[in-house]
Amino acid sequence: MPKAPTNDLLDRARAWLAEDPDPQTRAELAGLLACAEGPEAESEERIAWSRLAERFAGRLQFGTAGLRGELGAGPMRMNRAVVIRAAAGLAGYVRKHPELGDLVVIGYDARHKSYDFALDTAAVVVGAGLRAALLPRALPTPVLAFAIRQLGAAAGVVVTASHNPPQDNGYKVYLGDGSQIVPPADADIAAEIDALGALADVPRAEGGWEVLGEEVLAAYLARAVSVLDADGPRDLATVYTPLHGVGRDVLLAAFGAAGFPAPVVVAEQAEPDPDFPTVAFPNPEEPGAMDLAFAAARAARPDLVIANDPDADRCAVAVPTTGNDWRMLRGDEVGALLGAAVAAKGGTGVFATTIVSSTLLGRIAAAAGLGYAETLTGFKWIARAEGIRYGYEEALGYCVDPDGVRDKDGVTAALLIAELAAGLKRDGRTLTDLLDDLALAHGLHATDQLSVRVDDLAVISDAMAALRDKPPVELAGLAVTRADDLAAGSADLPPTDGLRYLLSGPAVGSARVVVRPSGTEPKLKCYLEVVLPVAAAAELPAARTRAQALLDLLKQDFALAAGLV
Repeated sequence: MPKAPTNDLLDRARAWLAEDPDPQTRAELAGLLACAEGPEAESEERIAWSRLAERFAGRLQFGTAGLRGELGAGPMRMNRAVVIRAAAGLAGYVRKHPELGDLVVIGYDARHKSYDFALDTAAVVVGAGLRAALLPRALPTPVLAFAIRQLGAAAGVVVTASHNPPQDNGYKVYLGDGSQIVPPADADIAAEIDALGALADVPRAEGGWEVLGEEVLAAYLARAVSVLDADGPRDLATVYTPLHGVGRDVLLAAFGAAGFPAPVVVAEQAEPDPDFPTVAFPNPEEPGAMDLAFAAARAARPDLVIANDPDADRCAVAVPTTGNDWRMLRGDEVGALLGAAVAAKGGTGVFATTIVSSTLLGRIAAAAGLGYAETLTGFKWIARAEGIRYGYEEALGYCVDPDGVRDKDGVTAALLIAELAAGLKRDGRTLTDLLDDLALAHGLHATDQLSVRVDDLAVISDAMAALRDKPPVELAGLAVTRADDLAAGSADLPPTDGLRYLLSGPAVGSARVVVRPSGTEPKLKCYLEVVLPVAAAAELPAARTRAQALLDLLKQDFALAAGLV
């Protein structure tokens, strides 16, 4: 195997190895170098070269999601060297904006290396002459978002990969308003990272940061409970799973403080475990992730099943169906239910969701005399909707108290959905009955997704290019009446890599398809919605059957148009 063309790769790997502060990733990289340069069999040598090339093909880009990637050695992996540079970039940004203050609050989950990355961040922040405060232990992401506002911090960091696979970790950055960073702050921080020299030149303190006490969690819990009516109904039996994450103790404390009966916790998934041994992907939306929770529900026969993702910023809800079976509600369904609950509490403000979420929220807001806004995907945008009162995204994220947590909050959302379900139970009704009411009032808004996970990112870029080159004119027998290339941006939306198609046809109120690459996973995601008018409750079963048939056909036709089949 010729080595001359790869000398630069070896040089970069050796330079990285020389300054890597982590014995684990140093050993990994040293092993790859030894194999690539040694007398091993050609097949082993090729594998080593390939793995080196992957790790040094570029570097993880710091953007509006911060950083997220697979753990390992090298600039294309999540590791201590990458995190130290990211922390130095953030510290440099904060130092150049003294109006923000000098405190950086740092949280972390229970994933591999999360605590190490949090300590490195604190050491860099203090080394830069700023103040750092660590949350007292591994806690849900919304506790960090709350603490930033509560403490008047300049910025915050949470080390988490949320619902990604166990081999991943991430680094999410917030500014002092408690919202995730957006442009131009992300580019400014990235520029600070780019300007760094050797890792040894980044000052790192050996101490001097604060470890916060339990009072920050107590304040978060008090705020979470405050979204409920003090004398509201509390009779509700629940089964709960934290999916091996950090949500259990906080959610149980929140339910206890609010006066709800303690949920039955899925025993096999109760403890934090960074390997997530019972699920292929620790995401309630993924097939099989809720199987153990449904098994526990069939035994306990509760009123509701609730799940958090591993960092507890998302909330999933399942309802009983016939024969002691269970159905996961879609994120759009929970979003509409929580929107109805918030609207029923009165007040003013704006309901906000994203361009890929159901348009039903806009109908609910209009009926309640509230404002409505659509944003790009992600809570970094939703949380910045002017005058926001409530926001959600279809990926199980809900912000029910933006003055407390200006981000998605799976614990407070669980409290509010529990209060709503308890009130319906008191009246002899269910969440499903309320969904029927919303369909009769505003039309049946049926949504679905086509999500394609890829090994080769070129599949995604090729699909987007094919759709731009030859946009579909008809899908599922519905005419495409408008095609929007979201990369062009508009007066309402910044540019983003996405395409939106509006459709119409006989007896269909409206239909829509939005396609975009995932911002956090190697996926192409297509979001589908069909709206059907429904005149009476007796028509709902047939309308749902027709809507699902249209959605299935939309998926099939769109996959064909994108070259995915």
